[in-house]
Amino acid sequence: MARIGVVGGTGALGKAIARRLVKGGHEVTIGSRSSEGALTAAAEIGAAHGAVNAAAAADKDVVIVTVPYSAHAGTFAQIKDAVGSAIVVDTTVPLAPPKVMRVQLPTAGSAAIEALGYLAEDARLVSAFHSVAAHKLIEDIKIDCDVLVFSDDVEARNVVVGLCGDMDLRGLSGGALVNSAAAEALTSILIYMNKTYGADGAGIRFTGLTKAPAIP
Repeated sequence: MARIGVVGGTGALGKAIARRLVKGGHEVTIGSRSSEGALTAAAEIGAAHGAVNAAAAADKDVVIVTVPYSAHAGTFAQIKDAVGSAIVVDTTVPLAPPKVMRVQLPTAGSAAIEALGYLAEDARLVSAFHSVAAHKLIEDIKIDCDVLVFSDDVEARNVVVGLCGDMDLRGLSGGALVNSAAAEALTSILIYMNKTYGADGAGIRFTGLTKAPAIP
């Protein structure tokens, strides 16, 4: 059992991730800008605790950041001094409304690389959960979608792949953190596919993977 803080956990993606982690047997704290909202969301999904974001990020094994891009920098500023040695998972996609169906990566190359710059030099940053539909993740259903996991810290990457398994998802190593740009960009394409083809949360699935990765 891991101690996990889900920052921005009152939003659709955060609450869905937190609920699956609770069902997977982990001790989950919901974080939000207000403790009242966090406590309410925690009660709804059976999480152990609810707190403001910085408190939710403190003394955890894993901290998962689930906020929109508009709140990305500000949220990392709130939690930077609280995360300590925890693995920090960034789920953020750099969408720029109203043109969310167009890829608009930031100057740094990806939201993940920006997040790395917000944290301490020795931060254990992982990027994941970009292409899973929150409204499906919150349900008790099998999701036909892979979760790509990126990090320069191979051990941290593997921990998050394992958490995906606890959430009844297939997590796959996507390599170095810079590769997160591909998954972040893909989200805009999936939004386009949903609208164009009338899909209810299109996802991605990799075929032909028959064994564990030979190279980290």
